[in-house]
Amino acid sequence: MGFLSVLTMAQRWASEHAPPGSVVVDATAGGGVDTLFLARTVGPRGRVYAFDVQREALEATRSRLREAAAGGSGNAAGGGQQDGRKAEFRSKPRRPSLAPVELLHAGHERMAELVAPEHRGTVRAVMFNLGYFPAAGDEGRKLITQTETTLAALEAALGLLAPGGITTIVVYPGHEGGGEEAAAVEAWSASLPGDVAQAALYRFLQKPSAPYLIAVRKR
Repeated sequence: MGFLSVLTMAQRWASEHAPPGSVVVDATAGGGVDTLFLARTVGPRGRVYAFDVQREALEATRSRLREAAAGGSGNAAGGGQQDGRKAEFRSKPRRPSLAPVELLHAGHERMAELVAPEHRGTVRAVMFNLGYFPAAGDEGRKLITQTETTLAALEAALGLLAPGGITTIVVYPGHEGGGEEAAAVEAWSASLPGDVAQAALYRFLQKPSAPYLIAVRKR
């Protein structure tokens, strides 16, 4: 068995720091993979904020959440009658399994402004998956995350985290502009004082252009 992928490791670290009922943030909603993962992780007593600058990404996320909710919203149950009449089936609703999700059409650098005041300083996990939204095709690839706003968002995320909370950042050095952004995120993480946060790096060393994971855990 090989090592976990960087995306799976990011989810594992996030889940380890965000128990059910937590407030969490998907800083880059994209197609909604991490948003759905977080909504399942923190459950119906939790809360998820999901940011993206592309409406197409938010719609893809909304669709993914609806599909997941529909798949777990009910169960066919009922009595097959023995007298030859049509059997009756009633929908037996289950308790919701997903957290409420607030989809925000905004850059992640605005998270300190848009996360509700009562949740500031209580967030348990913030997930970043940088780069571009693949489902948007060639046009989407032109709209990539930018170093300046990414660093601003990371500062905002650190301020929102509760002590012991984590930020996971998957960076993509292989596309144009991605290497500079990855280096800046790595430098920012390494510069944090040890009494403020602990930073970690998860990377496949034989693949220097492959995505890798940086994590920051608030003290």
